[in-house]
Order: sequence, then structure tokens, then C-alpha cells
Amino acid sequence: MIDQSTAPYAAFALRVTSGALFLAHGLTKVFVFTIPGTVGYFESLGLPAIFAYLTILAEVGGGLALILGVATRLVSLPLIGVLLGALWAHAGNGWTFSNQGGGWEFPLFWAVAQAAIALLGNGAFAVKLPALQRTLGQFA
Repeated sequence: MIDQSTAPYAAFALRVTSGALFLAHGLTKVFVFTIPGTVGYFESLGLPAIFAYLTILAEVGGGLALILGVATRLVSLPLIGVLLGALWAHAGNGWTFSNQGGGWEFPLFWAVAQAAIALLGNGAFAVKLPALQRTLGQFA
């Protein structure tokens, strides 16, 4: 049974920690690996450069949106796609993420967690944007 009095706080904790991780991963691509380095890595995987830019945008923008609780359900869905792409990129490295190059366990878990966030919604302490909520309804 789900405790309705604590569920919003659980959704909040999951949303904010996931958002912080996305933000950290996106900023790492910008400031540590650099944007040209990230583009080069994506291209070395056979992916078009645009995917690197879209991934950075999704991770930074999506991370901030999750932290704030803005359009949580709508933001979570494309982030699942980013995570499935990461799963693909790490698939050849084995199961555990401690393997050289990182395995695929972490991206898979994170994709499932992101799906849970999409199902749960904002939870507690979300920024309220009435115009966005009117436009997007339950997805905001």
C-alpha cells in the first residue's frame, strides 16, 4: 500500500536527486570533457554530432527542470531516451558500471527510475507555473 501522506516527499526526493545527477552529467560534458570533446566521443561511436548537443541540452535543461519540478512528466520522457542511448553506448562494456568504460546497469536503473518519476509527477515542493499547467494539463 502506498502511504499517500509521504508519497509526495518520496517523489520529490527521487525527482531532485535525478535532476542533480542529470545536471552534473551535462555540466561534466561541458566543462570537463568540453563540448568539442563530447561531440568527438559521440562521433567515435558513429553518432551524428547533433546527438551530443541534444544530450547536453537534455541533461542540463532537464536536470534543472527536474530539480525545480517544472513539467516533470513531460521532461522525464525524453530523458528516458537519453538514458537508453547511454545504455546502448555502454552495452559492450558488460553489466556492472565499475567495468572499464562503464557497464549498462546504471543507465538501465536510471531509465527505470526516470519512468517512475514520469508516472509519479512533481511530488512536493514543485515550482508552480499556472500558464504551463493550463497548457499541458497533467503533464506539467
